[in-house]
Amino acid sequence: MKKNHVVRAAAAFSVCLFALCLILYPDEVLDSSKNGLLIWGRNVFPALFPFFVTAELLTAFGVVRFLGVVLDPVMRPLFCVPGAGGFVWAAGFITGFPSGAKFTADLRKQGKITRAEAERLVSFTNASNPLFLGGAVAAGFFHTPELGLLLAFSHYSSNIIVGLIMRFHASHDQGTVSSSVFSFGTAFQALLDEQHKDRRPFGKKLGDAVISSVHTLLMIGGFICIFSVLYRMFQVTAVIDYLSILPAVALSLFSIGSETAVPLLSGILEITSGSRLTSSLDTVSLLEKMVVVSFILGFSGLSVHAQVAGILAETDIRYLPFLAARCLHALLAAAIAYLSFEPLYLHQTDQPVFTGPIEEPVLVSLWEHSLSASHHFGGTASVCILFFYLICLHLRKNQVRTPGHK
Repeated sequence: MKKNHVVRAAAAFSVCLFALCLILYPDEVLDSSKNGLLIWGRNVFPALFPFFVTAELLTAFGVVRFLGVVLDPVMRPLFCVPGAGGFVWAAGFITGFPSGAKFTADLRKQGKITRAEAERLVSFTNASNPLFLGGAVAAGFFHTPELGLLLAFSHYSSNIIVGLIMRFHASHDQGTVSSSVFSFGTAFQALLDEQHKDRRPFGKKLGDAVISSVHTLLMIGGFICIFSVLYRMFQVTAVIDYLSILPAVALSLFSIGSETAVPLLSGILEITSGSRLTSSLDTVSLLEKMVVVSFILGFSGLSVHAQVAGILAETDIRYLPFLAARCLHALLAAAIAYLSFEPLYLHQTDQPVFTGPIEEPVLVSLWEHSLSASHHFGGTASVCILFFYLICLHLRKNQVRTPGHK
C-alpha cells in the first residue's frame, strides 16, 4: 500500500514539475507544440486516415472475417492467434504504428479474439513501415539508402521472433475456436454471415468508419504534441544530459561509445529525434550507429507507447505485455543488426541495393516526393477530412435524436 502511495505522489510531483516548465518556458512550449501539431496534420493524419477508414469498411463488409478463415491455418500454429491477425499484421506493416494496436483493439471490441490473443497479436503487429526505415532513416538521416536493407531485416526479423516467443504468453488460454483447415467455401460463407449480421447501409458504415478513425487520430495527435513538448523541456532544462548517464554506463558494457547515450535516450522518448541524433554523430562507427538505431526502432519510443496505451485503454487488453515485447524487440533488433552488418551492408556497398532506372535511389526519391506532397497538401487534406468528420458526427446526432423519424 505504501508503495502505491509513493508512485502516486511521484506522478503528482512529476505533473507539477511539467506544469512549472510550461510556465517558465512558454516560447519553447509554443514552438514544440506547433511542431508536433504540424507533424500530425501534414504527415500522420493524412497518411493513416485512409487506412483506418478502409480497415473499418473491410471489417464491416466481412473481408476481415474472410481473411481470418483463410489465414487461420498459418497464424494459429505460428503465433497462436486467429487468422484475422494476418490482416492486422499486414496492415501494421504497411502503415506503421500504432495501426496494429488500433486494428487489434477493434477485433477485441467485436469479440473476434480473446484478451490473451489480443495481447499476443499487438506485441508483433506494431512496427515501423518500410518507407520510414528506408526513406526517412537510411536515406534521409544517414544519406545511405543501402542501409535500408540492413535496418529492414533487423527490424522485421526480430519482430517475427517476438511474435513466435509471445505465442507462449498466457498459454493456458485456448483462444477462439475456428477451422484449422483451409476452405475457400467456408471463408466465403463467413464473409456472407458477417454481412448478414451487419445490416447498416453503406452510408452509415462509411460515417461510422470516419468518426471512429478521426477519434483515434485526434488522440494520437494529442500524444504527439505532448511528447514533442516533453522532449523539448528535457532539452531546455538539460535533464536529458543527466538521465543519459545510466545509458552511457550500459553502452560501455557492450563497447559502444558513450556519445550515443543522449541519442539513445532521445530515441526512447521519441523515435524520430533519436534516429536523427544518432545519424549526426561523427565520433562513433557506423556499426555502432546501426546497433543503437535498431534498438530505438525496436523499442519505438514512449510517444508511440503512449498512443498504443491510449488505444488499448478502451479495451481489457493489458499494456505490460506490449511493453515487454517492445523491450525484447529492441534487444533482438540490435543484436541482429550487429550480426548482419557485414553481410547486408559491407558486402553490398559496391552494388547499391535500391536503384532506379536513372541511377537515382528509389527510396530517396519516394521519401522526398512524400515529404513534398505532405508539406503542400497534407494540411489541406487534414482540414477537409475533419470537416467531413463534423458532417458525419452531425448526421449521427440527428439520427440518435429522431430514431423514429422517416
